[in-house]
Amino acid sequence: MLSRTVIKNVRIIDSGAELDKTGDIYINDEGLISAVGESITDEADFIIDATGLIASPGLVDMHVHTRDPGFTHKETILTVGDCAAAGGVTSLAAMPNTKPAIDHIDAIKYIIERAKHSKVKIYPVAAVTKDLKGLELADFAQLKKAGAIAFSDDGEPVSNAKMMAHALKETSWLGSTVLAHCEDKDLSAAGIMNEGAISQMLGVEGIPCSSESVGIAREIALASALNARVHICHVSTAEGLEFIRFAKRAGVKVSAETCPHYFSLNEEQLLHQDADYRMNPPLRAEHDKRAVIRAIIDGTIDAIATDHAPHTTQEKLDFYTAPNGVIGLETSLAAGITYLVNTGYISLFKLIYMMSTIPAQILGIDAGTLTIGSPADIVVFNPSERWVVKPELFQGNSRNSPFKGMELCGRVKYTFCDGNLVYQDKI
Repeated sequence: MLSRTVIKNVRIIDSGAELDKTGDIYINDEGLISAVGESITDEADFIIDATGLIASPGLVDMHVHTRDPGFTHKETILTVGDCAAAGGVTSLAAMPNTKPAIDHIDAIKYIIERAKHSKVKIYPVAAVTKDLKGLELADFAQLKKAGAIAFSDDGEPVSNAKMMAHALKETSWLGSTVLAHCEDKDLSAAGIMNEGAISQMLGVEGIPCSSESVGIAREIALASALNARVHICHVSTAEGLEFIRFAKRAGVKVSAETCPHYFSLNEEQLLHQDADYRMNPPLRAEHDKRAVIRAIIDGTIDAIATDHAPHTTQEKLDFYTAPNGVIGLETSLAAGITYLVNTGYISLFKLIYMMSTIPAQILGIDAGTLTIGSPADIVVFNPSERWVVKPELFQGNSRNSPFKGMELCGRVKYTFCDGNLVYQDKI
């Protein structure tokens, strides 16, 4: 039986219920929220005085690479769950670029079974094409029935437009969404960073913004023609955002996400020739970063996800040959507070909306709210506490954080998942 817990004197922000007030939250012994109000006096086993802190729905990260199965030397479902709990993330979508890829029922069952032992809820995203090779569509109906909440070939865009059209049509019939990695690989070629003055200065191949925007334009055109849903992953370019903005105004069923590194950092970080700042899509120019912020403000971007992509320290040693990808589960909330809320671009209420309520709605999962009767998935955090990012203290195995050594504002103090206390800050 779970402990009955009261979180007292906390500022409660629930964007799903349009709630922002100070009060108490009661978690019953079934792991559900049974009361939200002032001066709750029900008998409890565990009482937290959260004066000065904020409680919100647990974050929902709709773009995470667990590396499990197949690459467990980098991370596992369990260690990713540890990272998520420390970052206030209580639900996450596990991308399918594992080995084997998540393109068959047994792979879905593996994720679900392993996730039972995780601190947080981990939902499998199944592949669009078999083995992510873009040659044959996966069996969407069977994969959804087995537990897939969405479909993606993330990291390997579906290059054949006709095949993507079929995927969008079939997944829309099923009430699911394709999470589209938009990239023209012919344009990206051998690029390892943003194409521009800095790539020229370093003498390395660059990835043009057009590689992303061409892919976005195609997915939007297909979704429009088919009246289908599509979600655009990790948007990083000004021109790509313009396509999404126009499509939304035209009524296309398109949603979009970006990641903390795209609204907080730019390509100048690559001057260090440190592979921990290399990811795909790459850090862009300052004007692209500002365009991402504008798109967050005006609603062109719906959600903030991390694209958490663990790699070993050894793999990241060589700037030129290292794999792309950075981690972000333990820094996403603080990065949002530091670079979006404290700068006055958006409210804390909207940040939670973009990091919890909206991604839960896009994925169709029971999360993103503190309403009575809902699962007690809660993050309690101090919005003003400053801390220096020290990757060696992270909960997982990987250390490839683009925020290493930086001072961020906002620290997770407690995380509850289904009423279980799965993280408590000891510092």
